[in-house]
Amino acid sequence: MKPAYFPSLDGIAAAEQRLEEIMQATPLVNNQRLSSRYNATVLLKREDLQLVRSYKIRGAYNKIRSLPAAALAGGVACASAGNHAQGVAFSCDRLGITGTIFMPVTTPRQKINQVKMFGKDHVTIVLSGDTFDQANAAAVEASRARGITFIPPFDDPAVIEGQATVAAEIHRQARPRVDYVFVPVGGGGLASGLGAYYKQVSPATRVIGVEPAGAAGMKRSLEEGRVTTLDAIDKFVDGAAVQRVGDLTFEICREVLDDIITVPEGKVCTTILDLYNYDAIVVEPAGALAISALDFYRERLAGKTVACIVSGSNNDITRMEEIRERSLLYEGLKHYFVINFPQRAGALHDFVSRVLGPGDDITYFEYRKKTHREKGPALVGIEVQHPRDVETIIARLDEHHISHEYLNRDLALFEFMVT
Repeated sequence: MKPAYFPSLDGIAAAEQRLEEIMQATPLVNNQRLSSRYNATVLLKREDLQLVRSYKIRGAYNKIRSLPAAALAGGVACASAGNHAQGVAFSCDRLGITGTIFMPVTTPRQKINQVKMFGKDHVTIVLSGDTFDQANAAAVEASRARGITFIPPFDDPAVIEGQATVAAEIHRQARPRVDYVFVPVGGGGLASGLGAYYKQVSPATRVIGVEPAGAAGMKRSLEEGRVTTLDAIDKFVDGAAVQRVGDLTFEICREVLDDIITVPEGKVCTTILDLYNYDAIVVEPAGALAISALDFYRERLAGKTVACIVSGSNNDITRMEEIRERSLLYEGLKHYFVINFPQRAGALHDFVSRVLGPGDDITYFEYRKKTHREKGPALVGIEVQHPRDVETIIARLDEHHISHEYLNRDLALFEFMVT
């Protein structure tokens, strides 16, 4: 069944005209490292270089700019984990209207500060709830109570058409035709708009949606044939972590997405570090989603032209230690144990000399000596050079009869002890 609303080329063209007031097209650049790695032409659509360092300005400005003056007289409100908020804040300042922006309490400080910077005196920030969905509910309720216009983050025709301008730019910039477009999926605004554009102008281009494994609301909804609210999500990929995708975006995405895949958060972290270390590109977790998916499509990409949406760069430097930790765990290079050490002098020295290899490094150690006990537990984090090295460590622990518990295999215990 066709969706009740489907983005039109005329609507997308009108959005482009409005956006010309504030922005120019972002670059579409060939990344030589990724192209060589996948034996393909890998193009990065650099929305991280956008006005507010994310594509969200497109939908936010198009929505607000398309509203009649009467709808803006009392101001606007929105909810966002960061990027949509910045787009709305910028639009409010540019158009001289007031805005109330609801953000989850867990929003990184960097994104809150960016909203203040872009909105200046035109916006007020309200921190509400632990997730985007909770902040969104508060924003909708406040909008109704105060009679002001709510600016949806993704589930709105004007927002979707604004996001679809990303696809229009790629189509003009890419020669030859793009074979695959990898697009991050949160609430589905970008994916539905981009997919709808390509299905009308280049149906042979395959549009691949990419979600974080810990917040795969669109994939679940598509599998169940209806919009499904997730009971819990991993909020790490905050720009794409929603419990419930949009009703409009769901209907469009099931028509226009050729596939949707999920990427572990640890893989996203590895991509963030690689982009920083090898390409001098700083991205937020959601900005790395599309590129992270390439490994899962490797065999199909050879000889193809592939576009990846680098959706944003609003990353908080204080998160880098967590990003590195998640990456090491995903790559099998960081391992945690509970070791029961004999409570005697030299026990730690014996452990280091008998168990650890020359390339192994203790990066975390927490031990509490207990009185009147023969053994005391220690939480030990070990970084190795190769994933298989942990097998040698476990074998040596067994060989020397050292009592231990390997935490990486027990997710519940790992989260309790380490995270």
